[in-house]
Amino acid sequence: MKASPWEKEDALHEDIQILDNHVPKIFVVEDGKLKGMTFEKVHAVFNEKGKRSLVPTGEPEVFIEADDVLVAIGLENTFPWVEKSTGVEFGEWGMPIVDAVTFQSTNKSVFFGGDSAFGPKNVITAVAHGHQAAISINLYLKEKSLTERPSPFVNLVSQKMGIHEWSYDSEVENDLRYAVPHAAKAATLTDRKMEVELGFDVQTALKEARRCLNCDVQTVFVKDRCIECDACMDICPTSCITFTANGEEEDLRTRLKAPSLNLTQSLYVSDTLPTSRVMVKDEDVCLHCGLCAERCPTSAWDMQQFLYKVTKAC
Repeated sequence: MKASPWEKEDALHEDIQILDNHVPKIFVVEDGKLKGMTFEKVHAVFNEKGKRSLVPTGEPEVFIEADDVLVAIGLENTFPWVEKSTGVEFGEWGMPIVDAVTFQSTNKSVFFGGDSAFGPKNVITAVAHGHQAAISINLYLKEKSLTERPSPFVNLVSQKMGIHEWSYDSEVENDLRYAVPHAAKAATLTDRKMEVELGFDVQTALKEARRCLNCDVQTVFVKDRCIECDACMDICPTSCITFTANGEEEDLRTRLKAPSLNLTQSLYVSDTLPTSRVMVKDEDVCLHCGLCAERCPTSAWDMQQFLYKVTKAC
């Protein structure tokens, strides 16, 4: 079902029944009045390329009573206004052929971004495409190479203020996400203008905010300061730090204190330490709480705020 998880969650909250694999066939109208719709039951079949097709099951059509029917239509890009003589070429789905880095089309002076270039995503992605396309246009007008792009600004700043003082709260919260209170269904379903989400009260908002991880604060390990006391490994609340003999990544993942399940996340592996061990940290498990840095007696661990700024052009 093509819907976001939160959309399904909200629908189920309002007691809406979700019927999968039902394809609408025809409106049923009697004496000029809508009675409902008939649906054909289908199931998904995938070809060798993984493309899905909905194939009728052969079961009897399903009739569902309805007083009203809300027609939800999909959206697709269409470019009838782009004449073929312009040199802009299109792929098999009617989408322009665009370079994924420069956003330049087959017509060197035409650039695409957002949904019109790579299909539906979100507004944040579209804005990023716009920035990158603007850089390309600027380089193109200056007759420079579009692939020699300005580097992003990257900076790391230590958050340490004293021996055991840090400029952020490192308390670990085990609370699950707090659900936003909703108004009574009996009221919201009869008044479409009523706000459904009531918002948090002050105390719950504070509890929810405390769950936030310090994602912009990175753990930085300095091998030459480490005395291999294993204190950081002991205090870590998620067991994301392991001191062990070095090896290939596949082998290292089997020897970590916490199961390393996300294979797409690279491991943080130090250079070889005096005892021939290495420090291995699984970033996928790390909470960025800073307890390792607070516990370390030699400041081998530091918490440094990471700043990444992409060059933009107007």
